[in-house]
Amino acid sequence: MRISGTLLMFTLVSGCAQPGLRTGAEHPAQVTQSINLAGFPPEYKRGFTAGCESAYDSASSRPKGAGSFTQGWQDGRGYCSPRKPR
Repeated sequence: MRISGTLLMFTLVSGCAQPGLRTGAEHPAQVTQSINLAGFPPEYKRGFTAGCESAYDSASSRPKGAGSFTQGWQDGRGYCSPRKPR
């Protein structure tokens, strides 16, 4: 009885979660506060935030170059892009 009650509670709570979004992705401007980017340079963090914001804008273009900002942008866009449920 106890196990089935726990499973039922878990099922109900997990149904409330927003599928496809990772921690912080619902607030792109604050995503760097929601995940640990300690040790990364400021350019990477700015790029990560910009990439996350661009995940919601299909018209945004990818930055050119190979610096920290560009790598952060690619990682941020990948992190914040909605995931398809499995």
